[in-house]
Amino acid sequence: MSSPSIVRANLTDAMHQAGIVELLNMYASEPLQGGQPLSDEVKSRLIPALAEQTNGRYFLAVQTDQPVGVSICFVGFSTFSALPILNVHDLAVHRDFRGQGIGTKLLDAVEREAIRLACCKLTLEVQHENVNARRLYERVGFDSGGPVGADSSFMTKTLG
Repeated sequence: MSSPSIVRANLTDAMHQAGIVELLNMYASEPLQGGQPLSDEVKSRLIPALAEQTNGRYFLAVQTDQPVGVSICFVGFSTFSALPILNVHDLAVHRDFRGQGIGTKLLDAVEREAIRLACCKLTLEVQHENVNARRLYERVGFDSGGPVGADSSFMTKTLG
């Protein structure tokens, strides 16, 4: 089986649209994320709403014309550095494709985009119980910035 390609998601492409919605729905349905699928209303609004976000950066892992992973990111701003930051809001890999390095490849693409944008760091929030995700983030250079809440931690990766 060939390795998936990482592409910038095209929100006008039907396959990309469907892939984003399906992957995020699968992710939301998992017990660590609350175990509730996206409502039909959210599914119908998701792509148009993402398209309106001028600060959004979206990536897909695609294998043989099938999206198997997604990263949804938003550009923010660090007032302490007077530079942009890139926040990884969602990172999901289809359960049948986990353990194949797809998350690492998606994060590599995110980091390249952050460097292109002259960001000073990457940020994300991860649930304490999501041990596999925490290991992935630590392996690619994220450090825990401390607790956000009872269930999650804020992590950063300094760039440059």
